[in-house]
Amino acid sequence: MLTVLISFPNLGIFLNPPTTVSIFGLTVHWYGAIISLGFLLAVFYANRRVKQFGLTEDNLLTMLLAAVPLALVCARAYYCVFSWEQFRDDPISCLYIWEGGIAIYGAVLGAVLGAWLYCRFAKVRFSAMLDIGALGLLIGQSVGRWGNFINREVYGVETESFLKMGLGDGSNVRYYHPLFLYESVWNALGFVLLHFFSKRRKFDGEVFLLYVVWYGLGRGVLEGMRMTQFNLMVPGTEMPFSQLLGFASAVIAAAVWALLRFSPKRRRTLLVQEIAARETES
Repeated sequence: MLTVLISFPNLGIFLNPPTTVSIFGLTVHWYGAIISLGFLLAVFYANRRVKQFGLTEDNLLTMLLAAVPLALVCARAYYCVFSWEQFRDDPISCLYIWEGGIAIYGAVLGAVLGAWLYCRFAKVRFSAMLDIGALGLLIGQSVGRWGNFINREVYGVETESFLKMGLGDGSNVRYYHPLFLYESVWNALGFVLLHFFSKRRKFDGEVFLLYVVWYGLGRGVLEGMRMTQFNLMVPGTEMPFSQLLGFASAVIAAAVWALLRFSPKRRRTLLVQEIAARETES
């Protein structure tokens, strides 16, 4: 068990959660278990609503078979590229994913690529798949950040704010912004808002675009507060590349959303509406 205690003194919380648990002699990492829980909740939710997007349960589950492996590969690749100093002397260790080290941007890019490949092959509307996938991502990201809590990672600069998080061995404690908590709450709020908005969306892909706006803005702000960052910085600045990517993706997605939302000629009818119309005609 780690000796680094976690505390939220203003809330009266003092913890030392283990990072692993032994089940029938098998060591299970809580981080992986929490990530898996987030994934399962996301799949459960998406499976319940997939027909409202004009898709089937088979479409969703088959897409996941393509998207999940690519998401893992890209999450690891992104981490290794932007933390190359850690792997430069032993590049083969990039394959040792069980030792930890994945990045959410890489996971999202890999998942989108996997979904695109499936939709292209199966002739399924990609934009509709992106919408239901975005809602699932927000669930997984909100839950998954608690794995960072267990691992004592993803925290911000030192602070004396009300929600300050203490890390230390009891006698030597320093207080930081709990970025894992901020992002978890931000993603949960985004999920709630987009869940209700999705029932009134005007075009396929709208929910995904708003997800990129919401997540990009949140991530952009939080990366600027982060204590531990990837090594890659924007040349000539002190801005982390991941912060720039968050803000840039939000701006681009907002521009595309506005163009489609307020230019009806550029929209397509919702897939679920087209299916309902065909069923009515037949």
